[in-house]
Amino acid sequence: MGNKQVWRLIPFLEASGSVQMAIDRWLLQQHLLENSPSTLRFYTWSPPAISLGYHQKTYPEHWENLTWKGQRLDLVRRPTGGRAVLHQGDLTYTVVTSGLVGNRLENYQQICEFLIQGWKAIAIQLDYGTAGRGYIHNPNCFGTATGADLVLPDGTKLIGSAQLRKGGAVLQHGSMRLQPDAELFAQVFGAESFQPVHLPSSLTVEKIMTALINAARDCFGIAIETQSLCLSEWDEILSLAREITAVP
Repeated sequence: MGNKQVWRLIPFLEASGSVQMAIDRWLLQQHLLENSPSTLRFYTWSPPAISLGYHQKTYPEHWENLTWKGQRLDLVRRPTGGRAVLHQGDLTYTVVTSGLVGNRLENYQQICEFLIQGWKAIAIQLDYGTAGRGYIHNPNCFGTATGADLVLPDGTKLIGSAQLRKGGAVLQHGSMRLQPDAELFAQVFGAESFQPVHLPSSLTVEKIMTALINAARDCFGIAIETQSLCLSEWDEILSLAREITAVP
């Protein structure tokens, strides 16, 4: 047995959508340049935000003027595909890595394995979703579950993931719905599309992250080293964030 590959774990971060998306883009760029190892991180969006898929050209005009608890919602574009996601009461994960073999769906499932195992360790069973043909017409990412998404036993979608593959490297990130606000969700997507999420009240973000980090070690056969973003990295990230703030 050789030495295990060491992945970087960036500590939990709460920040705006443009900053979070800049970090994910920057991590993929650095990994492609071989300046940065495979990386795992978890984060939340403050203020709450709607993220649009990279190719999502249209969205309802009222999304530009939504507020929640006195905060105006951000509207940001992801570097990945898929439909719009409301980021409030959720926890997002990012994996940046390379060397995966197989097609896009196989790559999704290789990465999603750590999510399935991590949630299983905290007694939550997840399975892959099966989307009907309505997916393409649904602006709400959580309105349908595709084969790349993870659902609870009652069919409710818990995790929606999206992916960007570039030059042998993969950026995959996904939103885990923990405490979605029904009223805000209804304002964004319509009340009929809201699915409440039933999770044990004892489940904290810390417990979830610990279980997922342990699962990542096992599933990817890696060692994990925690390393915060340093000042020079922040300079590059914030410069990138300024370029990608506006949604056209």
